[in-house]
Amino acid sequence: MVDHAEARNVNQVVDNRKGESVPGFELPLLLFAGFRTLIDRLHAELARQGHPDLRPAHGFALQAVAAGGPRGATASDIGRHLGVSKQAAGKTVDRILAVGYAERADDPADARRKLVRLTPHGLDALARSAAIFDDLRAEWTKTLGADRVRDMETALRQVVPPETTYRLDATSWLGGA
Repeated sequence: MVDHAEARNVNQVVDNRKGESVPGFELPLLLFAGFRTLIDRLHAELARQGHPDLRPAHGFALQAVAAGGPRGATASDIGRHLGVSKQAAGKTVDRILAVGYAERADDPADARRKLVRLTPHGLDALARSAAIFDDLRAEWTKTLGADRVRDMETALRQVVPPETTYRLDATSWLGGA
């Protein structure tokens, strides 16, 4: 016979500060909800500031292109940066090209390769994103306090492997292709 009261507590941890049981699954959901809240607010503001076509995946791709420096980046470079296949990166690159955030250029070191470079529109989107993220962090700091936000960031840096910080391959672990 199963003790249902005991079974309900299997996926819970005790929060020692308050002595309350907290479901173990709540942490990843809260982290994801916090991420979504920031990203959704970022994109709403970007749309108001002249970037209505920019999507979260595009922002990560723009960061990957920018990581290539002034020379740009190949679709393979972008895929590695994001943790996705070259084909998946290529689809995202095609979209950011179509909406004017990037352009293709010949690679002076290898005529067979094409580079992706940011356009002024793409650079503007990144600059505005950075400013908006600063504003959003300031709002969190006002609500939670500077020490709590700094402690949260420090704690996350301790548990998040650095090589996964910018990976975008969510579909692979959410059950997609």
